Amino acid sequence: MVGATFPPHLLQRVMHRYFLKKLITLLILLFLVSITVYSVLFVLPGDPAQIILGINATPETLTNLRAKLGLDKSFWAQYTGWIVNLLTGKGSWSINYDMPVYDLIVSCLTVTGPLALLSMVFAVVISIPLGIYAARHQNRPGDVSVMFFTQLGLATPEFWLGILLILLFSVKWGLFSAGGFPGWSVDFWGSFKALLLPAFALGVIRASILTRLTRSSMLDVLREDYVRTARAKGLKERTVIYVHALRNALIPVLTILGLQLGQLMAGAIIIENVFYLPGLGRLVFQAIGQRDLPVVREIVLFMAAAVVLVNFIVDLTYSSLDPRIRLE
Repeated sequence: MVGATFPPHLLQRVMHRYFLKKLITLLILLFLVSITVYSVLFVLPGDPAQIILGINATPETLTNLRAKLGLDKSFWAQYTGWIVNLLTGKGSWSINYDMPVYDLIVSCLTVTGPLALLSMVFAVVISIPLGIYAARHQNRPGDVSVMFFTQLGLATPEFWLGILLILLFSVKWGLFSAGGFPGWSVDFWGSFKALLLPAFALGVIRASILTRLTRSSMLDVLREDYVRTARAKGLKERTVIYVHALRNALIPVLTILGLQLGQLMAGAIIIENVFYLPGLGRLVFQAIGQRDLPVVREIVLFMAAAVVLVNFIVDLTYSSLDPRIRLE
């Protein structure tokens, strides 16, 4: 083991180097993400000043508004100013909502954040036990049934599943509202209930992917020598599975779990519109239609940065599951 091979001070240095390497990678990725997002939106056709003032605006008013918004500056001047504003906490100003984009994002995060968390909880709670069960009953009817339902989940579009859930649980049975979000301060349990159907619709595909990955990873781990040794020592099967095998089997699952966040954000754009939820997905959808580029730019950057940060945390989690990764 690593702890037995290296003195404590050397092990601590290895951990610090591992963290520093991951942190530098994180900062480089955030820079590349920011410049990519800004570049893509910078080259889009259309004049935001023209959209704000309308087709009847005079050239003088257009010129004044472009100067006020900083649109008359070079790309690097605009990009640098945007980054400085972000780092100093000023951010951008929404063209259509006439308020700081930061306030819009914080407001919408009270919906999208719990929705994403709840959908991932659904996915993990469903997938890990099913994946373990399928691996322990390989090629048996239980395994075949799990694989069939995961294939069905992968083939089902999120928006279609969301509409189906509304038809069944809202229109036919009246158990949930068909859409909308009352607000946490107005009705906490009503708000929580409003997120259950969209969270389930978002979580089904994630659960299907994670179930298959957990099954595959568990099958590989269960063939390892240390698992056979644990069984030969007379340990209970539950101990072999959940103490010895599962810990190593979760490493690839964590990788995909971090990557799922990006797909979750993309899926939220559709699901929040299906269920009429005032989250980030619906906000960016409306901002694209209104050509509110500051809102689009900062939401896309936030979503991309969230994916990068989650994967950074996942990388750090690897070292606690498998200390050998620190030495790579």
